Amino acid sequence: MSHRIVVSDTNEAFDVSSHETILDAALRAGIKLPHECTFGGCGTCRIKVQEGSAHYDEFPMALTEEEAAQGYALACQARPDGDMVITPASKGLELPDPVRTHAEVRAVEPLTADISRLVLQLPEDLDCEYRPGQHMNILLKGVGERSFSMASAYPFGNEVEFHIRRVPGGYFTQDLSGSLATGSLLDVEIPRGTFCYHPDDYRPMMFVATGTGLAPIRAILESLLDDEDCPPVSLYWGMRTEADLYAREELESWADRLYEFNFVPVLSQASDVWRGRRGHVQQAIAQDFDEVSEFSFYLCGSPGMVTDTKRLLLGLGAELDYIYSDSFTFHHREHPVEA
Repeated sequence: MSHRIVVSDTNEAFDVSSHETILDAALRAGIKLPHECTFGGCGTCRIKVQEGSAHYDEFPMALTEEEAAQGYALACQARPDGDMVITPASKGLELPDPVRTHAEVRAVEPLTADISRLVLQLPEDLDCEYRPGQHMNILLKGVGERSFSMASAYPFGNEVEFHIRRVPGGYFTQDLSGSLATGSLLDVEIPRGTFCYHPDDYRPMMFVATGTGLAPIRAILESLLDDEDCPPVSLYWGMRTEADLYAREELESWADRLYEFNFVPVLSQASDVWRGRRGHVQQAIAQDFDEVSEFSFYLCGSPGMVTDTKRLLLGLGAELDYIYSDSFTFHHREHPVEA
């Protein structure tokens, strides 16, 4: 048995057989739906179900029960119960098509004990545009792709910056500084992903990050520096210790360049001398706000933080259509979107 799926904003239609997911069937039919990891970990393939319903073999980790109750689904895992009408949840953003090219390693330097700054140089003749917040795929022969969020707003001189945490056992990150020499060439695909700034929202913005989830948020904030149309900005950044706050001085220096900028670092394993906030970022938000319906939100970091923060925000009156998220998850030895 097959079911008919209609994409409401384009009027494209395709059939899904009983053994397929919505995404698999769409790709088979040559219909583009945003996607990345394909196992329910990143949320890029989130869709809004306008008519019909779907089920899962196993409920995906990048979707909350609250989102499902409001009609959202993940196309890479959802299997239709019957005919459906769906809409991609990326709100009609016009995102540039990714291109495959090569990048030259310009610098690898430590930011903390387990986080490195990687700078790649793209070809000078590459006409590359991306929306701050998107990421790049690094293509590794015989291994697959590894995805890392760009930490810079624009490819100045076609250079792009990344903040990469070393993952124990990770094929690419385990020995990043030792395996990549200046001048090394990498095959890459750029840009990827739907996590990016939504200027049409024009709401006060709350950015929430853990770890190197700061990278795409830094790119978005950098793009808003000295922008007269920038809405009020709050940033909650969770790390373990003071030594992990590798971008603290830079972010604090942006106080006069972002409108009503409120930067709140939160440490889960702070020393006795730390005078700032302690615990987890979602706890700090709950302490600071009773109601958040007027905000748009950008969440990036661990899946646990993203899920917990979504639930918290929804309980405080946030609208799902204004919550954008990017979970850094790991699959096998490493998963795409590490940061």
